[in-house]
Amino acid sequence: MKNVKARAIVALNEPFQSITIDRREVGPKDVLIEIKYAGICHSDIHHARGEWQDETFPLVPGHEIVGIVAEVGSDVTKFKVGDRAGVGCMVNSCGECEKCLAGEEQYCLNGNVLTYADIDKYGNGERTQGGYSTHIVVTEGFVVSIPEGIELAEAAPLLCAGITTYSPLRHWGAGPGKNVAIVGLGGLGHMGVKLAHAMGAEVTVLSQTLSKKEDGLRLGADHYYATSDPKTFKDLAKSFDLIINTVSAQLNLDAYLSLLKVDGTMVNVGAPGDPLSLNVFSLIMFRRAFAGSTIGGIRETQEMLDFCAEHHFGADIELINADYIDKAYERVVASDVRYRFVIDSATI
Repeated sequence: MKNVKARAIVALNEPFQSITIDRREVGPKDVLIEIKYAGICHSDIHHARGEWQDETFPLVPGHEIVGIVAEVGSDVTKFKVGDRAGVGCMVNSCGECEKCLAGEEQYCLNGNVLTYADIDKYGNGERTQGGYSTHIVVTEGFVVSIPEGIELAEAAPLLCAGITTYSPLRHWGAGPGKNVAIVGLGGLGHMGVKLAHAMGAEVTVLSQTLSKKEDGLRLGADHYYATSDPKTFKDLAKSFDLIINTVSAQLNLDAYLSLLKVDGTMVNVGAPGDPLSLNVFSLIMFRRAFAGSTIGGIRETQEMLDFCAEHHFGADIELINADYIDKAYERVVASDVRYRFVIDSATI
């Protein structure tokens, strides 16, 4: 086992502390990555604060991980020492079910293994620890290549925020001739705008206020509306082929569904803590659909990274040192970041 430095929550409601954790020795199919940068996702905060499940501590969050390959196993063929590499939200899956065989490990029918706060039931059976650390060992099949066309620090949030928005945009056919709305302009939303614009869609941001309008237009939005203004829902009725909802707040779903064209779809990628409700007539009267989507598989994640490199963009980030993580969490909850915090792992 390798002892590496990490930042962890050691007990519920405690601040982050510096600890050492064990990483397994590099096996024949493993890749050892020296982590350079790790993004902070709102999911990290939910886990660290025990808001989604009873957590086991110490807990090292982080599933937006980029760095440099430091060692490879004897059977590894896709990576060599010195390569730029990344790890997202998964580190393993069964590899045998129909979804895994189709390259959609995110929907593994036997359950994938999350990068942290999970048990690697297909590997060593130990609890996974995430990217707020200096090194990580991951089986080759769950490592992606970071193309040279993206700054390494700006690539980190693509491993969650990027793929979480790219996957539904691709699945529901965002592109030329399509009107796409992005609800919310945060870590997920700002990537949704960039990606939908690069795909050739006409892009509208629907945000609570107009405070980020200048940013939204700079990122690629064609239009920007405040949802706090009731006139927005009247003016935009039956306007959109696709709505990607990136926020975790309770929304008036019927109001948002009214913005869809016939056969339009609203996709939730944000995850509110409480159940949502809607009037079924908001769907059936215009053959609309209400759907959900999570991250993409490894193949689609690589496709997304290559797409971003081709179009020369990553995430908009604020680079921080590891001592700032607690403060960064408070700012994320307050929506005070434009648009993703990324930890400089050299400070861990």
